[in-house]
Amino acid sequence: MGVVQIVTAAIAFAYTALAIGLFVRTGLSLLATLRLGAADRTRKGERSTRFATMLRETLGHTRMLKWTWVGAAHWFVFVGFFALFPILATAYLETLNPEWTLPWVGHWEPWLLLSELIAVVTGLGILALFGVRIASQPRFHRVPPQGRASEDGQRSSSSRFEHSRQWQAFYIEATIFAIVACFFIIRSSEFAVGGIDAAWASPVSAGLANLFEGASESAMLTTITVTAGVKILVSWTFFLMLALIPSMGIGWHRVTAFFNIYFKRFADGKASMGSAKPMLINGEPADFETADPETEPFGVDTITDFTWKGLLDFSTCTECGRCQSQCPAWNTGKPLSPKKLVTDLRDHLYEQAPYLKAAGAKPEGSDDGSQIEPISIIGDVIDPDVLWSCTTCGACVEQCPVDIEHVDHIIDLRRHQTMIESDFPTEAQTMLRNLENKGNPWGENPAARLKWAEPLDFEVPIAEPGGDFEYLYWVGCAGAYDPKAQKTSRAVATLLHDAGVKFAVLGEAETCTGDPARRIGHEFMYQMLAEQNVESLNGAGAVKIIATCPHCLNTIGNEYGEVGGSYEVVHHTELLADLVASGKIEPVEQREGTLTYHDPCYLGRHNRIFEPPRELLESFSEVTEMPRTKERSFCCGAGGARMWLEEPLGKRVNRDRADEAVDTGAETVAVGCPFCSTMLRDGVADAGKEDDVEVVDIAQLLAQSRERRAAAPE
Repeated sequence: MGVVQIVTAAIAFAYTALAIGLFVRTGLSLLATLRLGAADRTRKGERSTRFATMLRETLGHTRMLKWTWVGAAHWFVFVGFFALFPILATAYLETLNPEWTLPWVGHWEPWLLLSELIAVVTGLGILALFGVRIASQPRFHRVPPQGRASEDGQRSSSSRFEHSRQWQAFYIEATIFAIVACFFIIRSSEFAVGGIDAAWASPVSAGLANLFEGASESAMLTTITVTAGVKILVSWTFFLMLALIPSMGIGWHRVTAFFNIYFKRFADGKASMGSAKPMLINGEPADFETADPETEPFGVDTITDFTWKGLLDFSTCTECGRCQSQCPAWNTGKPLSPKKLVTDLRDHLYEQAPYLKAAGAKPEGSDDGSQIEPISIIGDVIDPDVLWSCTTCGACVEQCPVDIEHVDHIIDLRRHQTMIESDFPTEAQTMLRNLENKGNPWGENPAARLKWAEPLDFEVPIAEPGGDFEYLYWVGCAGAYDPKAQKTSRAVATLLHDAGVKFAVLGEAETCTGDPARRIGHEFMYQMLAEQNVESLNGAGAVKIIATCPHCLNTIGNEYGEVGGSYEVVHHTELLADLVASGKIEPVEQREGTLTYHDPCYLGRHNRIFEPPRELLESFSEVTEMPRTKERSFCCGAGGARMWLEEPLGKRVNRDRADEAVDTGAETVAVGCPFCSTMLRDGVADAGKEDDVEVVDIAQLLAQSRERRAAAPE
C-alpha cells in the first residue's frame, strides 16, 4: 500500500465511523422526539397488510408515478440510492488497493452490466429532477398578489417549491450526481488499466475510458483510489448532514417514509380521506360520556398533543410542494399552504424537542423553576387564517407521495379551538347554534322537512320498521330546505318512482348528519347528531341508503360505523346510472348544447366515485372535461364547513372554479352536490355569466331530457 492508499483509507474509514456514530445518535434522538407525541393505538394490527402496502408504495412508487415521467425519474434515483450499495462497499477496498474488488460479484459481467445500467438511469433521473426544479423555481412563476395578506403572507408565485428549502434539495441532487460521476470515473479507469475486459458489460465506461488514453497505469490506479475516497466522503456527508440537521425532511424521508407509509390510517393503502380521524384520548377514540376537558386534551393545542404519527408526518415531509400546488386555498391567494403548515409544525417541534425532553427527564413532581410553558400552536406558530382557510377537500392528502395526513391535523387543531377555546369564525356560531336547536345549519323548522315533496303528484312514503322499501332516501338538509336543491330532491324521487324503485324517507326524523360540525371541529356535537340519526336509521330498518349530497354520503357511509351504524350508501348518480343502463329509466333524449362536469371533492377524491356521474351524463349528452378533473378536480370552496363562512382573503374559490368551467365554453355545468351547485352558481354569477351558463344537478338534467322526449310529438 502506498502513501496515497494509506492516507485515503485512513480518512475514509475515520470519516465513515464519525458519520455513522453521529447519524445513529441523531436517529435515536429523532425516535425520542417522536415519542413526545400522544398515543395512537389505532395504528396497530394488520401487520401483513401494512407491510404489503409499504412495499407496494415504496418499491412500486405507486403514488409518485401519478406524475408519469417525473415519478419514473424519482424511481430510478430511488433504485440507484439503494441498489448501488455494493459499489460503495467496493470503494473501501479500492482505497486500500485500487485493484481489489468484491469477491465473486466484483467483476462478474452480469453485475457489471446491471450496475452500469442502474448508474446510467440514476444519473439521467437526477438530471431530469434537477431540470424540473430549476424550471419550477418561484422566480420564474410570479403571480400578482390577490386579497389581503395575513401575517404568514400569501404566495408570491405559483411554484410548488415556494417556501421549500431549496438549498437542501440542490445539495441532495448534487450528492447523487457526484456519486454517479465517481462511479463512472472509477469504472472507466478500471477499464483503462485492463481490470475489466468485456466492453458489452460496461459500454458507457468503455467509451469514457478513451478519455484516459496515454495516461500511465499508476496514474489510473491512483485515480481509482482517490475517487473511491471522494465517493465515500460524498456518500457519508449526506448522512452527516442528516445527523446535523434532524429537521431535514427531504433527506430524512429516505428513512422515515417507509414507517410513515406503514403506519398510515388505512392499512390497505387507501389515502387518509373519506372519514375524518376520530378525536383520540389516551390513544383511543374519545368517549364523551367519560372524557373530561379539564384533564384530557380535546383536539390539539400544543405540539405534544399531536400523536406520534403526526410528529412522524412532520418529520417525513419532503417539501416537494405537490400538496401546495393542488390546494384551493393556496391557489386563490389564501395564507394556507399545506406544505408550509407541516414544515412550520416540524420546525416548531425540533425547536421545542430539547426542552421537552429535558423536562420529561426530570423526576416526577420536581419543580426547580425551569419548566417551560406550553406554547399554543394557533396564534403562536400557525396563523388562525391558515387554520380556517382549509376546505378539507383532500387534494393535499391525495397528492402527497409519503402519505402525510394534512386534513386530520387541521381538524384536530380546529377541535381544540372550537370546543375548548370557543375561538372560531363568528359566522360559524350561527351554524352551530342552528344545528343544536333545529337540527340543520339553516335553522329551518324541523317540521318542514317534507315540504320539498308537496309539489309531487305521488306520495313519498315515510320509512317505518318492516316497511316495504329497498332504499332509504336520505334527502339531506340542503335537499329539504334549499329551494334549488329541492328541485334535485323532486327529480330524484320522480325518477326512482317512475323506475319502480321502492324507497322511503325519514321525514321529520331526519336531522343533519353532523358533517359541518365535525369539520369545523365540534366533535361533541357531531357525536350527538350521529347517534340520533343512527338510532332513527336502525329503527326504520334501513340497510341501503341513497344520498344526493356527497357530504351526507361520506358521513353516513364512512363515519357512522363508529357509532353503530353500518349501511350500504350510494350516490344518486350511481343508482340512476344503473337504472339507465338496465333500461328501467327511458327514453333518454340527446341533450343539445355543450356540457361540462364538476367533480365534487367528497364524491370524487374522498369516495372515488368518478365514472357513474359521467356514464349517466354521456347517456344523453357529450361531456367536455375541465382541465382539473377527477383526482385533481378543483374544490368549489364549500367543504370543511366553509359553506357557512365568509371568504375575505384572496380570490373566492368558487369564482376560480367557475372561471374554469366557463372557459370550456360549456352552456351547462353539471354537478352532483348541493353545495357545489350553490357555490358554482354564485361563482358564475360573480363572473357575469349567469345568463349564459346554467349550473344544474345531473338528476335534474336526466329528468328534463325525459320530459322533453315525452312532450315531443310522435
